[in-house]
Amino acid sequence: MPLYRKDSPKTKVFPIGVWSRHPGAWDPAFGCPVCTDANLCNKGNGWGCLFLHLALLVCDNGRMDENQLLCADALMALQDLPSASVDLVVTDPPYNLGKHYGNNQDLRTKEAYEAFTRDWLGEVVRVLKPTGSLYVFMGVRYIARLYTLLEEEFGLRFNGWITWHYTQGMGRKNGFSPRHEDILYFTPTDDYTFNLDAVRVPQKYFRERNNMAGANPGDVWQFSHVHYCSAERLPHPTQKPEALLERIIQASSNPGDLVLDPFAGSGTTCRVAQVLGRRWLGMELNPEYVAMAEQRLSQPFEGFDSRDLRLERVPKDQPKKSHAPSGNVVSS
Repeated sequence: MPLYRKDSPKTKVFPIGVWSRHPGAWDPAFGCPVCTDANLCNKGNGWGCLFLHLALLVCDNGRMDENQLLCADALMALQDLPSASVDLVVTDPPYNLGKHYGNNQDLRTKEAYEAFTRDWLGEVVRVLKPTGSLYVFMGVRYIARLYTLLEEEFGLRFNGWITWHYTQGMGRKNGFSPRHEDILYFTPTDDYTFNLDAVRVPQKYFRERNNMAGANPGDVWQFSHVHYCSAERLPHPTQKPEALLERIIQASSNPGDLVLDPFAGSGTTCRVAQVLGRRWLGMELNPEYVAMAEQRLSQPFEGFDSRDLRLERVPKDQPKKSHAPSGNVVSS
């Protein structure tokens, strides 16, 4: 299939690449099939097209190809998606804590980080369907600002502040050790998918007034980290447990819906969406992480790497069954 530039009237397929500053203008040695002159590739700002991993996004009559990992800068890739095309966005963006992600470091000034966040959020809100949902993981240092951006600047409807509690982590000597991360849950409108029955947990006690099909899991969730000595652990600094994503995807999407993660990392969101029968699209800047996630997606499913222990409990105080006497009682 021929490739066309995005601005071509014949656009059917266009490339998304990893963009990074490098000396000089476009270099034909990179073999880019689209950038036929330096001005297209430079974007007028001295940016060079590396195309470390050429990813093709097919758009035809507003429908995109799904089930793809794009090795791309999230902001650039998001700009190429159709508006109102995604059912669920679940993402774990950089927290600006200075972590190293292989080919880049998560360290910006406060102002630069906020501008970066505002830019990618704006594109996420644009591509989200009016009936869609957005879940964003965030650390404590920026969670409050993220909340105000989503509610006040982007006009989304607040639907939940989820606390993910874990029992393992770094220990502190002069303060309390951190044992949680937060997830903000917003929707564009009040008409959104929420499948409570798919995520219920067994009730703790039997009560006639309780729904014994199971309880709402609440907004404090306990899932263990994917420990560094675990067989499921991949070489990524912020890998999230699969069962955490399972609950989100089960609750806020239906089979066949499109799930997007613009910061795919080790591919957890994409893998869980794949297992649950959703269409999925992931974006990741580091080509090594893309290759790692692709390998993960190719493996047969043998169960998720974590589990909410409440799923194993049996409600207490269940009424005792009465046993009718069998046969006739004969007195002597």
